[in-house]
Parts: sequence; structure tokens; C-alpha cells
Amino acid sequence: MKTEDLIAALAADNETRAAPMSRAFALDLGAGFIVSVAFFFAALGVRDTFFASLGDPRFLFKFVFSLSMAASGFVLAWRLARPAADARRALKAVAIAPALIVAACVAEMAVTPSSLWAERMIGHNAVHCLTLIPLMALAPLIGLFAALRHGAPGDGRHAGAAAALASAGLSATLYAMNCADDSPFFLAVWYVIAAAIVVIAGWLAGGRWLRW
Repeated sequence: MKTEDLIAALAADNETRAAPMSRAFALDLGAGFIVSVAFFFAALGVRDTFFASLGDPRFLFKFVFSLSMAASGFVLAWRLARPAADARRALKAVAIAPALIVAACVAEMAVTPSSLWAERMIGHNAVHCLTLIPLMALAPLIGLFAALRHGAPGDGRHAGAAAALASAGLSATLYAMNCADDSPFFLAVWYVIAAAIVVIAGWLAGGRWLRW
């Protein structure tokens, strides 16, 4: 059988298993995220000013940014779970989070004195950010890898990277509830680096564990 025929056959078979794969994504990702939530509340918890900060646009933007990463990564991973999948539309969604953070940084520059830019970028919790976001992304990533194995990704590395982006976004959402640094400058550097660490790990692991 030619490679193209095999891919077509797998794609056709995968369509018949859409419902089981949907359950796998929901259950496996849900289980992984619950582990991360439990760890977050046991080890960190929300910051003291959480409720008072709900009226702060900077604080709220952290969740817009992190959830846009999670949503776009999930949609892309779902698309890539199928062989011969057309992920072009989902790839466009991945650009939403970068566009949002660029716009937020431009707005921050407009309202913040330039003498404070470096201070806002460095923040107070960079090391925690670089440690805890990848750590809390691990359980959701394992869950998404388990779900992806119910499909037949045509490119394990790309599927792994997409799953990692979703996991990093979920983890960043949790971490944002504790993090005292709200400036988009901080997000643009440290949240992005932390997410990149997870995505690179997912890309490497996907090449090994999502091959078929």
C-alpha cells in the first residue's frame, strides 16, 4: 500500500472514531488539569489581592492572554490528531496570543513612563514564573498526549507542540492568579519564555511518543 493510501485509510478510520476521541480529549485533559489545579491550590493559592484586582485591566489581561494560548493550542492539537489534517485555519488562531501581547505592550508603553519599563519587565517573580508554568503544564500535557494517541497525528512533533501550547496556556492561567506581576511587559518576556520551554519539550516528546 502506498503511503498516501495508508494516510487516506487512517483518516477515514479516524473520522469514525471522532466521538471516542472527543471523550479522550475531555477526560484525559480534564484529569491532567485537575492535577495541576490541585497542585496550585495546595502549593500556591491565589494572591491576597486577587478579588481587589478584578477591576484592574492589566490583571484581567493576563487571563485573556493565557486562555488565548490555551484555546489556540487545543484547537490546533485537535486538528493535528487526524492524519492528513488541514490545520491552516487553526494555525491562524495561534497568532491571536502574540497579536494580543504586542497590542498590550504598545498600550503599556503609552501609559507608563519609559523610566519604569525595565522595572515592569523584570518584575518580582521571574524565576517562579519560569519554574511553575512548565511544572504545572506537565499533567495537562501528559493528558493531551494520551488523548492524541487515540488519533493518528500525521506529524508527532507538531501535534506535541500544539498540545504543549494548550498546556502552557492552562498552566499560565493558574499561575496568573498567584503572580503579583501584571504588566504586559512581564508577560511578553517571562510568560512567553516559560511557554516556549513547554512547547519545545512538547515538540521533542511528540517526535518520540506520537509517532505512528
